[in-house]
Order: sequence, then structure tokens, then C-alpha cells
Amino acid sequence: MTDESDEFETGAGDAEEATRADADPGAEADETAADAATATAETTDAEPTDAEAADAAEAGPADADAADPDPEADADGADSDTEDVEDAVPEDVQKYARFKKVDGAQYDRVNDFLRQRTYVTAREWAIARLCADFRTETGVEMTKIGNNLPELVPFMTDTYTPQAVNQARSAFRDKVRKSGATFLYGAMSGFFTAEELDEMMYEVTEIAKFLLEVEGVDLSVEEELEAEERISSVMREVREASTELRQEELSDEE
Repeated sequence: MTDESDEFETGAGDAEEATRADADPGAEADETAADAATATAETTDAEPTDAEAADAAEAGPADADAADPDPEADADGADSDTEDVEDAVPEDVQKYARFKKVDGAQYDRVNDFLRQRTYVTAREWAIARLCADFRTETGVEMTKIGNNLPELVPFMTDTYTPQAVNQARSAFRDKVRKSGATFLYGAMSGFFTAEELDEMMYEVTEIAKFLLEVEGVDLSVEEELEAEERISSVMREVREASTELRQEELSDEE
């Protein structure tokens, strides 16, 4: 597990930050162009008008205040600007503590790690987690997530529209559903032995636990063992049911 975490970390001596797909939401959205085309508009926030969206895109936190009219108050003005920026970030965003273990990671490195082990991108992973954490009684706070994305996730560097947030969440759900169907079919089809499935389950469980740890979830040994036992129990039932089904079909054919 610790070896995998090294892949998220950037070298301490890096002299410059490489531009990444995340710096431009449009470029990053290319990763899920097909998914975005089928994403449904499930946003629960009131979507901004085109004029409001344009104004929000152009106005940064520092634009909220006019320039200090007193040229002798530059030092005080700088402190005031810092306080204004902090005040502009919602309190629950400031206190959000997930993804802190990848403070030094770049988007490309996190994305490559996920691409090698899962079907989801770093963008989809991060936003799916945020949508789960910023859910209220009336729905997901997609506007808050999009406006504060760089503050919430260290490896995200730009803000997103509510529509872009919703597209990433929809893409995540679709990929989980498809990968789940693929895995279960493989488990039920008889292509793998029980031992091969056990080994596969161990590997994928370790990756899933690592991602949870990166998000800041501390799993105790007892919780890990309990989760593994639940998964193993379900997979045993799947294998047994699949075996019985295939035997019944063979009997019918005879």
C-alpha cells in the first residue's frame, strides 16, 4: 500500500509545474466526451443564467473589493485582501479534510494511477466523492462544489460549472455500473476458478482500500476484516448460484 502511494507524490526538487488536462476543464472533459454526451441534467442547484455564469467566470475572489484608494495603505490592504479571500470560501469548504494525503500530487499522476487500476479518471473520482459529501436534504450542492473545486481537492486547479460537476458524477456512476456488470459476469461465467476469483478479489479490495485511505478514511483492522469477509461471503454465494444454474441448464439440454 505504501508503495502505491509513492506514485501520487511529486518530487521535492521539481522546478516547475507541468500544465495538465485539469488546468483547462474543456481539455479534461475530453476524457469523458462520450459519457458527458449521455449525462442527464440532475443538478439540484438553481443553474445560473448565461450572464451570471459569465460574470462568475470573470470575477475572482480578489475582485470583490475595489482597489485601496489610499496608496499608503498597501500593507494593510494586502492583509485585508487575504482575509476577504478566506471569507469568500464557505466554512464547510475550509474545514473539508479529504484528499489531504495527496497535497503534493499533480492531476496527471493521480489520473495515471487510476487509469492503470480502474475505469474512472481522477476528475470523476474526486467529484463523485464531493457529491456524496456535499449532499443535503434537497440534493447535491453542485454549485458550491464547482466554485470551490481547487480548495476542496489539491490536484484540481480550476473551477467547474454545475453542469460539468453533474457530467463527471454521471460518468462515474455509469462506469461503476458497467465495470460491476463485467466483473459479476466473469465471476458467474465459470471462466475463473474459485482460487482465481479469491486472488482477484484480494487485489481489487486492496486498491479500493487504498483509495479510501487517500480520501482520509481510516479503516481499523477489524473493519477491514469485516469488509473482506462480507465481500467473500457474497462472492461464494454468487459462485454457488452460478454453478447450480449452469448444472440445471446442462440437465435440461440432456
